[in-house]
Amino acid sequence: MTSATSPARLLADIGGTNARFAWQDGPRAPIVQSRTLPAADHATLADAMQRYLQELGRPAPPACSIAIANPVVGDQVTMTNHHWTFSIAALKAQMGFAQLLVVNDFTALALALPALAADERRQVGGGAPRSDHAIGLIGPGTGLGVSGLLPDGRGGWLPLQGEGGHITLAGTTPREQAVLNAIGARYGHASAERAVSGQGLVDIHLALAALDRPGAALPTQAAPAITAAALDGSDPACVEALTLFCAFLGNAAGNLALTLGAKGGVYIGGGIVPRLGAWFDASPFRERFEAKGRFRAYLAEMPTYVIQATSSPALLGAARAIESSAPFAGRAA
Repeated sequence: MTSATSPARLLADIGGTNARFAWQDGPRAPIVQSRTLPAADHATLADAMQRYLQELGRPAPPACSIAIANPVVGDQVTMTNHHWTFSIAALKAQMGFAQLLVVNDFTALALALPALAADERRQVGGGAPRSDHAIGLIGPGTGLGVSGLLPDGRGGWLPLQGEGGHITLAGTTPREQAVLNAIGARYGHASAERAVSGQGLVDIHLALAALDRPGAALPTQAAPAITAAALDGSDPACVEALTLFCAFLGNAAGNLALTLGAKGGVYIGGGIVPRLGAWFDASPFRERFEAKGRFRAYLAEMPTYVIQATSSPALLGAARAIESSAPFAGRAA
């Protein structure tokens, strides 16, 4: 890992829709010159990196840390929700980096959670966090990211990397289960990500239309249009779709909280929920988060937070990852 005298580094937060880049002159230096580039506009990750560096008028720095929306289990990375695929070693050589670290984006985001300022999170239910307990993280965007932090017993944190977005999702009402059955029939598995993501919102909306109007033409709205119609109340079907989306998220977040014993709180990241504002606070999310039978009182004490940082916290997490000496799942070259 890098030392306190390490040189500048390129930071990246790569999702299925957007590639976010920033520059940092060294450890603990400010993260500056952030840019967001549409991933679809670039054939490869290297092309997007080079475009960013060209806009800055800078050569590639000695070090780079990438947070990416994908499992990182070896040298070859093939994105689940985008067409980019690359070899970490080959990318390092192509860009001329002396050091390159690639880590799951929600692992990086988890590393940034302790550094969030008070105005970068909004509490939705629950009590005060316990500083000596685990923290959960879940967030819908192009996919559904899941991670968390475990206290290391020395005042620090160990981030988790997994693919909790692909757990099997269950309904808690006949209507919910009918929607999930339709999604499962379409994809072969009704995972949490299949319902709690941008495409998931579209598929919930399609499932509701098929249930309520068999044989009729299916709607063609994209996720932003469904969200807008739900927020202004202009379309009851869109309202129900977004309501179910939030209920399913609450269900999955409550499962995560129980699994980790997340008395340090559960954080909601991703690009969708922060845009819902007070509508989300009034949605079934928190009720479903707590609706775990005999453990309702246990969960009722756990705070949940919506991350509302104006810049990508995963970029800060990527910086912390390349500086960290703690073991976590990632791949360095």
